[in-house]
Amino acid sequence: MDFKRRAVAYKDEGHTFAELKTAFKIPPETYYLWKEKFENGYYDIVFVRQRKRKIDKDELKKAVIEKPDAYLYELAEKFNCTESAVFRALRKLNITRKKSVSPTTKNQRKNALNT
Repeated sequence: MDFKRRAVAYKDEGHTFAELKTAFKIPPETYYLWKEKFENGYYDIVFVRQRKRKIDKDELKKAVIEKPDAYLYELAEKFNCTESAVFRALRKLNITRKKSVSPTTKNQRKNALNT
């Protein structure tokens, strides 16, 4: 944007198209396009490229903190979406499934044999 503004201002100061081409390496057609867009306010428009999401990430984090043992279908009902959408959102937040903290009897026997 700054480059385009400087190029248009450079030509408007009274420099020729030949000087514009050597200084900024743009043809006269580009100058006229940029000047027209600046006059119409095209470059002043701010484009927001973030789409609206059904599941707010902050709200999802709060819901998981409040009830960490909630099933996916419970969270899906709360956010009015599908279970797979909740699963993908949790995965993006690096929130994984519950891990078992206590060893099972099967693993205890294996560990006892290995020691």
